[in-house]
Amino acid sequence: MDKWRIKKGDTVQVIAGEDKGAKGEILCVLRKERRVVVKGVNVCVKHRKPSAERPGGLEKIEKSIHASNVMLVDSSDDRPTRVGMKVVDGKKVRFSKRTGSLIV
Repeated sequence: MDKWRIKKGDTVQVIAGEDKGAKGEILCVLRKERRVVVKGVNVCVKHRKPSAERPGGLEKIEKSIHASNVMLVDSSDDRPTRVGMKVVDGKKVRFSKRTGSLIV
């Protein structure tokens, strides 16, 4: 089992690829494929046919990127950091390896 240090709702920064430097929130985590969907990153245009629910036309959607290409952003100073795990009061919590602060 792989260790996942990031989860849905976290703010991350892209560290490699076409969108390098972009920041966004994780919308979805695909654990089996080891990929994440980040808001505003790897956006492509999809042509949709009209249906009863929607008018159709061009639709912008975010596609997934590999989890190794993103790094969690520390909320205290808005810079990317590595994530560690430690036990506090009998619970496993994440912490920033750069600043040492807990990630909530």
